[in-house]
Amino acid sequence: MSQFSNKKPNQKNASNLPLWLISAIALIAGGIFSLALAPYYYWWLALISPAILYACLQQRSAPQAMLIGWCYGVGLWFVGAFWLYTSIHEYGDTSAAVSVLLIAIMASIMALFSALQAWVYRRFFPETPLTFAPIWILFEWAKTWVFTGFPWLFVGYAFTERVLDQYAPLFGVFGVSFVAVTIACGLVEIIRRKWFWAVPIAVLLVGAWAASFAVFVQPKAAKPLRVSLVQGNIPQDLKWLTTYQDRTLQIYHDLSAPEWGQDLVVWPESSIPMPQTAIEPFLNDITQQALAKHSAWVTGIPYYDEAGSIKAKKPLFYNALMASGDHTSGLYQKQRLVPFGEYVPLAGLLKWVLPSLQNDASAGGFTAGPAGQQPLSVKGHNLGAAICYEVAYPNLTRLNAEHSDFMITVSNDAWFTGTAGPWQHLQMVQMRAKENGRWFIRATNTGVTAFINAQGHIVEQAPLDKAFVLRGELPAYTGQTLYNRLGNYPILIWCVLLLLVSLRYRPRQINVSYKSRR
Repeated sequence: MSQFSNKKPNQKNASNLPLWLISAIALIAGGIFSLALAPYYYWWLALISPAILYACLQQRSAPQAMLIGWCYGVGLWFVGAFWLYTSIHEYGDTSAAVSVLLIAIMASIMALFSALQAWVYRRFFPETPLTFAPIWILFEWAKTWVFTGFPWLFVGYAFTERVLDQYAPLFGVFGVSFVAVTIACGLVEIIRRKWFWAVPIAVLLVGAWAASFAVFVQPKAAKPLRVSLVQGNIPQDLKWLTTYQDRTLQIYHDLSAPEWGQDLVVWPESSIPMPQTAIEPFLNDITQQALAKHSAWVTGIPYYDEAGSIKAKKPLFYNALMASGDHTSGLYQKQRLVPFGEYVPLAGLLKWVLPSLQNDASAGGFTAGPAGQQPLSVKGHNLGAAICYEVAYPNLTRLNAEHSDFMITVSNDAWFTGTAGPWQHLQMVQMRAKENGRWFIRATNTGVTAFINAQGHIVEQAPLDKAFVLRGELPAYTGQTLYNRLGNYPILIWCVLLLLVSLRYRPRQINVSYKSRR
């Protein structure tokens, strides 16, 4: 029962500091979190950042906690997602001031998750890591589906190749986040001389070590798949120009010519910048080259569904992966589209904000693909697919990986060249590989093109912003991790059970005015 009790009012804690100062500390704590992720990798900040928020909420009323949580969220999203500036300013034809303002608005809206999280924590539950961590996880999970989701900046990603990553095949990124946040808050309690928290922290660390011995998947006896990933390096400001289309096709044609004879040649997302109906002779030519050398070919392409368009009485374009060549077939249509990247919400109202994107074929004209699509079939292997932003969704990727031998993900991160965005994106692919126990084939336009093994480690990587072909041999895998089999249910049920138990020890409302804390 003592674990769920509140601190005595006369103990020294963050509640003695004025509200404005606590809010500023929370803002900074949120701002430093992204340094824990790629490309900085200061993973220990993923412990310090939530630990500071936990301490800042000590003995605060629910309304005060909401303000503190909102400040934390603003810092988290403004700094952590500032890579959006490049796409909005440089490719959205928006002024620097308006671009920063839009990011600030986005951060303020996304910060409502942290605000509500903090309010729920202080309004209904006792102050303990065993309530703070479950609430944190439930709100991370909510970010994958509320308003289609923006599943970015999760604590677990900081440990993709470090310390706690062995929990990923068991409970996914949310399981890693839960352990990390629990440890972070437990360290705060130890500083407060609650020494017994050293025991659960030690148990969680030993658990990570013990989980490393669990074996869920194994390579198939089949020979490795010889794969070539073609990175065309087409600048984003040229990619969708009709005057540059022929040049784009020539670049991919020339880079691929020496690769026919490999088992599989992969072109990245929308490497062909026009629908299949407009370019049938070119597609037939490439397919014949692949067939002549017994190669499979997978390419990203905008796919026009003629039959579906007639039925729907409107044009249906999909961001798709199309497979052809030797003993190869399949079409995957992207299910989760990027707001302002592949469609523009409230397009009619936002023309004045993003005039360039309104005329970009990649920004406003795509339709979401259906759920439950079959893997691509490549030379007797099943390739589960994820296009670009989709790989950020743990459960969607898990479902696509269920019957796969490999996973393939293609992307065009040229929108965010020179920022942390592509590296954060790659780190998510690493986590998906570890969660599902499958090698990932990742082909991109400008980088980061890579092969990632079933343990989530980068085996080969192409240089950034350079036309390049990355070659590798990948073993097919069989078997299912616990996470791939059960998904997020175990960790979510565990979090809900902890919160239900803790309701018995929930605190009384703390009636403290804002003025008294200023």
